[in-house]
Amino acid sequence: MAEKTARPKAPTKHASPKAVAAKDALGRRGEAIAADHLQAKGLTIVDRNWRCQHGEIDVIARDGRELVFVEVKTRSSVAFGHPLESITAVKLARMRRLAAAWCDAHPGTHDAIRIDAIGVIVPSSGAIQIEHLERVF
Repeated sequence: MAEKTARPKAPTKHASPKAVAAKDALGRRGEAIAADHLQAKGLTIVDRNWRCQHGEIDVIARDGRELVFVEVKTRSSVAFGHPLESITAVKLARMRRLAAAWCDAHPGTHDAIRIDAIGVIVPSSGAIQIEHLERVF
């Protein structure tokens, strides 16, 4: 049996604390923009940044009788793709589990739920772009 030689590991790229802080600030700004967008459409914000051991839900809103769980993705440009492109089937399945966990943690009448996705592009100059997809899962 031939011996296996260890391959050198590729250097990992770690973002600087300043870059991480800027990304977090952009994400918080996008979530605030998304919440404002939902309110402008007549939805009522129920909760924001709800966390449990399985993850986080960015925004939870009520649209009439529906409880809406919203994943928000924000970017400063589309240089690396549209923000909604980063929402995978795995992420949507996690959102479904998180929605169930939120409902378990908040007993009451939840007639219907839906999962939406909002992509926000906040360029350094120019207009902010918002794309809201309802019932993505």
